[in-house]
Amino acid sequence: MSVAESRRIVLFRHAKADWPEVTDHERPLAERGRLDAATAGSRLADTGIPFDLALCSTAVRTRETWKLAVHELAHRPKTVYEERLYEASPGELIAVLNETPDDARNVILVGHNPSVQGLAEILPGAGAGAGSGEAREWLDRRGFATAGFAVLSFTGSWKALEPGVATLDDYWAPSE
Repeated sequence: MSVAESRRIVLFRHAKADWPEVTDHERPLAERGRLDAATAGSRLADTGIPFDLALCSTAVRTRETWKLAVHELAHRPKTVYEERLYEASPGELIAVLNETPDDARNVILVGHNPSVQGLAEILPGAGAGAGSGEAREWLDRRGFATAGFAVLSFTGSWKALEPGVATLDDYWAPSE
């Protein structure tokens, strides 16, 4: 695979979590979160994107979100549970994505806010390269909802991923 090929990143925020008496890392999904995660999985399947790799935070709520969503996909990608995605900054998420092997064309990152929203804001370039006006407007107006996902694309090697090189192609979130 050429490093100049088009690549896609789907930034997927975990579904709605519950607030039991546990550490933040151990918080499970709420009932609504379980329903929304499966719905998000269906919508991910509808995109037709054949994921090569899933990078998932080790937090309970992200692992549960991914396990419910991935069952809706036609093909189950290799999944890597990555501790560095928990409480990461957008820059730290880029550093993890920069390590992605170039034979992976389509990657889904299951993470947390505010980092996934921050990444969805800084990866697209300004102006016409920013991508879908409707997707950008939704993110700007409503923020990155739980169980929501943004689809971004760029051309080049994963090592070259940096702010301003991607296009925001789509954004979806469950109804509130």
